[in-house]
Amino acid sequence: MAILPIITAPDARLRIHSDPVQTVDGGIRRLIDDMFETMYAAPGIGLSAVQVGVPKRVIVIDLQRDEKSEPLTLINPELVSRAEETAEYEEGCLSFPTHYAMVRRPVAIEVRHTDRSGKKRSLKAEGALAMCVQHEMDHLSGVLFVDHLSRIKRDIIVRKLVKTRKLAAAAE
Repeated sequence: MAILPIITAPDARLRIHSDPVQTVDGGIRRLIDDMFETMYAAPGIGLSAVQVGVPKRVIVIDLQRDEKSEPLTLINPELVSRAEETAEYEEGCLSFPTHYAMVRRPVAIEVRHTDRSGKKRSLKAEGALAMCVQHEMDHLSGVLFVDHLSRIKRDIIVRKLVKTRKLAAAAE
């Protein structure tokens, strides 16, 4: 397993639409293992393959980091249904380090997907898990959590990221 570099905004690669996985093979399972290692090291609770430069429809999620941990892999996820009721959740993103914002999303969803063994599954998610799945699925379509914010808030976050990157480059 390897820790992969996480692409940070405003990198244009984050806007790429991810391609479906045709076959769940050793290469995809290796990618999944590397994504989990990368996510845990960051640390984060979710990661999409496009965030590590692989435009494939693969997501890893783990809301728990203890003995109750339930790592979840979603390959080619498709939204089946979503609740009409919405709620705001504070979201962050490994591609927007140290930046958080309140985002409104449906409180419950159902998603069809393939697991790491290649088996078709259905997932019903509520609350934080529903938010995380929706956030990561957005990545697969080139949508970032800041796209759900007002233009002013989005621009402030992006400007801060660019400034931080310039300062880091100047310090090297």
